[in-house]
Amino acid sequence: MKRGVCILWACLCMCTLSAQTTRKIQQLEKQRNELKQQIAESETLLQSTKKDVKSQLGNLALISGQIEERQKYIQTIESDVQTIQKEIDRLGRDLQRLQKELGEKKKKYEQSVQYIYRNKSIQDKLMFIFSAENFGQMYRRLRYVREYADYQRLQGVQVQRKQQQVTDKAASLKSSRQAKEDLLKQGEAEKAKLVAQEQERKQILSNLQKKQRSIQSELTKQRRSADKLNAQIDRLIEIEIEKARKRAEEEARRKAEEARKKAEAEKKTAVVSSAETKKAEPSVGRLEAYKVDSEDRRLSSSFEKNKGILPVPITGPYVVVGHYGQYQVKGLRNVKLDNKGMDIKGKAGANARAIFDGEVSAVFQYNGLTNVLVRHGSYISVYCNLSTVRVKKGSLVRARDVLGEVHTNAEGETILHFQLRKETVKLNPELWIHR
Repeated sequence: MKRGVCILWACLCMCTLSAQTTRKIQQLEKQRNELKQQIAESETLLQSTKKDVKSQLGNLALISGQIEERQKYIQTIESDVQTIQKEIDRLGRDLQRLQKELGEKKKKYEQSVQYIYRNKSIQDKLMFIFSAENFGQMYRRLRYVREYADYQRLQGVQVQRKQQQVTDKAASLKSSRQAKEDLLKQGEAEKAKLVAQEQERKQILSNLQKKQRSIQSELTKQRRSADKLNAQIDRLIEIEIEKARKRAEEEARRKAEEARKKAEAEKKTAVVSSAETKKAEPSVGRLEAYKVDSEDRRLSSSFEKNKGILPVPITGPYVVVGHYGQYQVKGLRNVKLDNKGMDIKGKAGANARAIFDGEVSAVFQYNGLTNVLVRHGSYISVYCNLSTVRVKKGSLVRARDVLGEVHTNAEGETILHFQLRKETVKLNPELWIHR
């Protein structure tokens, strides 16, 4: 009975392992398909056909973003190939072990069949039982005959099950090898597309390198505009921080007053000693230590837990065409960019959407376009270059709620400028959103 339970348990384990292999491959395939879809959608974002410096810089940013997406996809494919190869190696080892065990089971079964054949007559079994010297020995021989018959049947069942395990394992191995071959072909195809994109990028760079003075002039104009916008954002954030500080002070005073009233009620006296007065003073004196109230702290904590998995702040297909921080544009001399957030190119008609639950703290105009600030406790997300908005100051929004439509300029570019702050500290938004 115990042996039968062990065999059943082993079979269940083998089925579970086989299912895990299938699920692992399916999970990897799902992740790759998401990246593949993102690349396919980003390729629908057409480049400008204009030859002026501004348009060509936009084209360079777009093709560079698409190259980054494809490189990421190729790296994912290569990583998945390695994972599947490890799975193939494990399946191969398991198959060899199972085949060895199957051989041993067959050998034992063959020996038991031969033994039964040599002692197949009922007379032989009866003679074996009744030739016992006493009743106790007769009982033990009868039990032995029964148990051996059960053992022989069990050996047959074990051989069948082990054979099925070998067949299933071989099928899993074949499936994994096919998945690996398909991935390798897919990787080669993507590498060919990457080479074509890099050639296109080189052509754009070649054209731009002849216009160094015009590039510097265009970048200087963009930098001045960005500085003015950032100064306005900084001012509004300082106002918001001051409001949060006052809310925290008010909450601290309210709690101090509640504590004082509670103490008075417990002592049932209206007289407060000088010692008690001194003891109560520090709670008011520490008000400057508060930066946000309890609700802001709750929102901030929830926001931090979602780092790396916040939704992309634009709807539809997109490509990141401007990264956070200071960096040199690859291929262009003395062309250095300084971005306080990230620039995301979408399709015409794309909407900006909130990355998390919060409250709209400001809606303001700059250069004829609208910009929105949403507060999430200590964190503030900034959405710039909107042509229309659906929210107003004080509006409560949920994650993925549409804030407004992203503006499409004369060159056909639909670019959302997105920033993320923690109070006055500028954060790299690419570390917070899920891509």
